[in-house]
Amino acid sequence: MTNLARYDAETRVTGEEAALHVVFKVADSEYMLPSETVLQMESFSGATRVPGAPPFVAGIVQIRGRVVPVVDLRLRFGIAPGEPALDNRVVVGQHGERIVGLLVDSAREVVKIAPGQLKPPPPILNRQAGGFVKAVAQIGTRLVMLVDFAKVIGEEPLDGD
Repeated sequence: MTNLARYDAETRVTGEEAALHVVFKVADSEYMLPSETVLQMESFSGATRVPGAPPFVAGIVQIRGRVVPVVDLRLRFGIAPGEPALDNRVVVGQHGERIVGLLVDSAREVVKIAPGQLKPPPPILNRQAGGFVKAVAQIGTRLVMLVDFAKVIGEEPLDGD
């Protein structure tokens, strides 16, 4: 049984409505966003730097006729920059009217997650992680963190601000 089929079966048993999530990697960790937040995923070949932008903003790119700012999640999460690779992706998401791309190391998976699978992150993790992690889900033997898209793109104040 595939992972996706197993999650479908678990959802039917618990009666909870599962939602699709896009899973992506940054360094050695896995993160996810609800699929309704994600508009598309694109290959990343570079961005045009913007003077005065915060260090975690890789720059701007043009995607399907639209100029989109790109947040480098490695830098946003306080991780050393990575080497450019063919697997790098821009996960383009939307919060309200704002459209922002997230530069990730790779993104190739969509999973169904039932609400009961999402657990709050340990308090120390959330304080240390700047409030960027909303929840954690166990998918088989993996732990995948649900990213707070609004905080990552600067729409909500970080904890302690």
